[in-house]
Amino acid sequence: MSTQVLAVGEEFEPPGARDFDLPAIFAGVTKPMLLVVASVVIIALFFLLSTRKSQLVPGKFQFLGESVYNIGRNTIAREQIGAKEFRPFVPLIVSLFTFVLVNNIYGIVPVIQFPTMSQIGFPLALALLVVYPVYHFVGIRKFGLGGYLKNQLFPPGAPKLVYLLLAPIEFFSKFVVNPLTLAVRVFAAMFAGHMLILVFALSGEFLLVYGDGLLKAVAGLSFLAVIAITFLEALIMSIQAYIFALLSASYIGMALAADH
Repeated sequence: MSTQVLAVGEEFEPPGARDFDLPAIFAGVTKPMLLVVASVVIIALFFLLSTRKSQLVPGKFQFLGESVYNIGRNTIAREQIGAKEFRPFVPLIVSLFTFVLVNNIYGIVPVIQFPTMSQIGFPLALALLVVYPVYHFVGIRKFGLGGYLKNQLFPPGAPKLVYLLLAPIEFFSKFVVNPLTLAVRVFAAMFAGHMLILVFALSGEFLLVYGDGLLKAVAGLSFLAVIAITFLEALIMSIQAYIFALLSASYIGMALAADH
């Protein structure tokens, strides 16, 4: 579409990665930075307000808060880490789930309309500076450095010669690939989804303003596609937040497990 010229002689320039590189608002602070800080405030207020007047029979807001907490605690942490060892990690898993969710949902909030996880630096920071050190630390603390490395790199039951090939693969997978894929997964989903919305929205606006005849009708279809993609994106945003927390808990569970 970048070379498509309409009747009025205007040329459509499609959105690209440059549209995700937002300028600084003040003193080097960008919109995504402010949104990340705002998400922490939003999450803190949400849990404080939902538990402020806790009752045996919860109201709607308390029920919502408890439901979000139960997803992180029971559905994710306990299932992936195990009933004996999951409790210390509940705050981390709930925080990761809600943090990624709020920063994803920004992408469909009017006026804001920018998922901060579509900038690779944010999911990379979560994966490399939070999840990665946590699951290796708890594994080393439980088994010792030698025992942890043996547990991670030499799965029991394989012939000794196979370890010559298997150990490097396990090392590359668990110490390099896992944190990178954890970050790239949510980044790619948010980037691609927001890019789709941009493409259909901007192309619809372009056809409506500069198009002739049937092209203006096609603009209407483009706007309908934006609405449909937005609903689909809302689902994907929630799923990606869940997957990020699920995989984080899974890595912790694997680090604590005696056998793999």
